[in-house]
Amino acid sequence: MANRPFTQGVQDLGNGIYGYIQPDGTWGWSNAGLVVSQGQTLLVDTLMSRSLTRIMLEDFAKVDGGARIDRLVNTHANPDHFVGNGLVEGAEIIMTTETAREMGEFDPVRFASLVDNWQAMGDAGAFLYETMGRKFDWTDLEPLPKPDRTFERALTLEVGDKAVELIDLGPAHTGSDTIAWVPDDRVVFTGDLLFNEGHPIMWDGPVENWIAACERIIALKPEIVVPGHGPITDTSAVAGMADYFTYVSEQTRQRLDAGMGWKDAARDIDMRRYAHWTDPERIVANVFALYRQWGGPIAPEDGRDLFGEMGRYARETAAHGETCNHGEGCGHAH
Repeated sequence: MANRPFTQGVQDLGNGIYGYIQPDGTWGWSNAGLVVSQGQTLLVDTLMSRSLTRIMLEDFAKVDGGARIDRLVNTHANPDHFVGNGLVEGAEIIMTTETAREMGEFDPVRFASLVDNWQAMGDAGAFLYETMGRKFDWTDLEPLPKPDRTFERALTLEVGDKAVELIDLGPAHTGSDTIAWVPDDRVVFTGDLLFNEGHPIMWDGPVENWIAACERIIALKPEIVVPGHGPITDTSAVAGMADYFTYVSEQTRQRLDAGMGWKDAARDIDMRRYAHWTDPERIVANVFALYRQWGGPIAPEDGRDLFGEMGRYARETAAHGETCNHGEGCGHAH
């Protein structure tokens, strides 16, 4: 199958399974899903803003049985997968215990203040404003509802006559990363364990868990894979994500062992094989996460300035562009 058309909105995956896709899949433009069976529904994730989530719910209401959401599962605690939770009125909200803990630390008002305060935040503020602050509606925010049910590791739900298996394969991208697997239909919603044709970002790790999560998803033998970002696909993209982390890990380890600092290492790794993927600046965060995992030399302020460092990398890459004449190890797009 490879990739389905990367088009905005509801995509009918057959037999009461739907994806909701948001190009271009970059920062904040996440996907969601819906399972409908015998008058019951399960929504997989909401979106980065209440206004976007409202549009999604209106679109889902147009499909047979999609007018009411009975249950909502959040795959992980990044805001582009839960900010719209409060709009799913009356639904049972389900997530892992760790996701609930991480989500409880999110302050919508503080996040929205970025729109007004970004210029006082240096390079980090500029990057956050460019990638997310100016692109989403932060005028319509309310406190998040608390989850109605939490679980550890795994939970099977019955949605009409469909079993939906919720499986926590984290920590990897975040402290907890849940997939929603519909075995009878061979469809899996991966959350952000899969960024399809975009660089992933490893907030937590360890990297071995993310690679193992990819292998676990492939072992399920799904026919349709709905990623957290990017076009709907098959397991070839999941294998590509595992290959990405294997390659980045090997390259990072070589540079750490050679005594190179993490910022230089991120710029030194040759990423030209991924030149067609979006958000290349995330190599900075992934190398930082690996140095942290392996006890490499990082300073306390490095983590606080991670968005700033990604912004600086993005500016450098844009400045080099097609004129970059660096050879192997450049790390810039060619």
